[in-house]
Amino acid sequence: MRWITHPGWPGNLLAAVAGALTTLALAPFNIWPLAVVSLALFYVGLRHLSPRQALLRGWCYGFGTFAAGTSWIYVSIHTYGGASALLAGLLMLGFIAGVALFFALPAWLWARLLRRNEAPLADTLGFAALWAGQEAFRGWFLTGFPWLYMGYSQLDGPLAGLAPLGGLWLVSFSLALSAAALCNLPRLRSHRRSLTAAALLLLAPWLAAQLLQGRAWTQPAGKPLTVAALQGNIAQSLKWDPAQIDAQLELYRDLTLRARRTDLVIWPETAVPVLLDNARGYLSRLGDFASNRQSALITGVPIRQEVDNQRRYFNGITVTGVGEGTYLKQKLVPFGEYVPLQELLRGLIAFFDLPMSDFARGPADQPLLQAKGYQIAPFICYEVVYPEFAAGMAARSDLLLTISNDTWFGTSIGPLQHLQMAQMRALEAGRWMIRATNSGVTALIDPQGRITERLPSFEVGVMYGEVVPMAGLTPYLHWRSWPLIGLCAVIFGWALWHRRKAGQQLPAATAVQ
Repeated sequence: MRWITHPGWPGNLLAAVAGALTTLALAPFNIWPLAVVSLALFYVGLRHLSPRQALLRGWCYGFGTFAAGTSWIYVSIHTYGGASALLAGLLMLGFIAGVALFFALPAWLWARLLRRNEAPLADTLGFAALWAGQEAFRGWFLTGFPWLYMGYSQLDGPLAGLAPLGGLWLVSFSLALSAAALCNLPRLRSHRRSLTAAALLLLAPWLAAQLLQGRAWTQPAGKPLTVAALQGNIAQSLKWDPAQIDAQLELYRDLTLRARRTDLVIWPETAVPVLLDNARGYLSRLGDFASNRQSALITGVPIRQEVDNQRRYFNGITVTGVGEGTYLKQKLVPFGEYVPLQELLRGLIAFFDLPMSDFARGPADQPLLQAKGYQIAPFICYEVVYPEFAAGMAARSDLLLTISNDTWFGTSIGPLQHLQMAQMRALEAGRWMIRATNSGVTALIDPQGRITERLPSFEVGVMYGEVVPMAGLTPYLHWRSWPLIGLCAVIFGWALWHRRKAGQQLPAATAVQ
């Protein structure tokens, strides 16, 4: 225990191990109790450190989290980006070291401003508020990296009922609150009133979640719609090969012509690997076929538009047949769809010269897609991992749709993590989600975040199923994260005020050296 709570490399190593437990708490392992264990180890490991020591401890925790949970980055850079094994490893380590700072800064802030070792309840609340703030900040700063949020561990866990109430970050807040409260119970055994309060903080989220579990916050807005989602399983090495374009177009055409008659036919991200301008004849013929079947065909396709007298390229979705609309992707993947500092980086390795890495960002407040008389909120790949962004579009929709090309992840855990995030968006919104991918995981997800239909990965196939348009708003879609933001702000202010009032010395002066 001394190794965990005191400075030095043993404690830092244990912090990295604690961070790595996050991966086991999430898909595909889903050992959800490890989320509480990971947070508890992190909390205990910070409790007696100076701010500078806490900074390093937080960075070690973050390094362990992302080293274990984002191994698919190496696959993307080495296998599909053309970088050598050594260079891919160095780039991955550099990325992990950078994003680990998202945990270092909150650890420093908590040790410097919020920690009150003589007031365990304030300590507990401050830690939970700062954890939620860290996750929200990580999803915003420099376009964000909203991956490996702790709340995803509860998709099949006891706290899932909180997601429609306050979103993913309320679940994460509750996990951090429970972990810190659990750690503080032994310190409060001689203080009955404080012990009772700590027990309430520990139990309240779990009891509330159980009461809300399975509650229907939204209602059907029409009859079920039949769906056919196509999975072409195009190898990434062939995806943008000019010699393979005709074969890909023929594959999706033939799968569509042979498919059962359904209301919606969904193709994955960039299933049409040519510009929309060049594919209009092809899509028009398939649109006529869909119209004759009273179907809407929705596909991913690159789109070229003139913006401010400049030719720009977008990752997009278009609808033909019994529907209309075009959507341009807003949340782009750094290096995958655009290259920061591209004047310096392009040409260094093939990864920075990928043919799809020069996309522009689509405008905000775009209209939703329309199909069969319903409003569909579209998300292309990475966009579905942004809770607040997705909530804004979901609130205007009847159905949710995400299309992706997770072939970049290979056979790593990345596609299953991505699927879990899409499931959480469906649960938060109380709406059906259609997920169509190039190689997996293609699935239908119900308003409780449960998978109802699914195709095996790395196979060519068509997934059939039904979805139901939904009306009404969950509390999260109505209020978003503002109640949680307000609560965290009050906790911050209260903790700072009490600390100043008590005249507590800075942790640097009292830390165990």
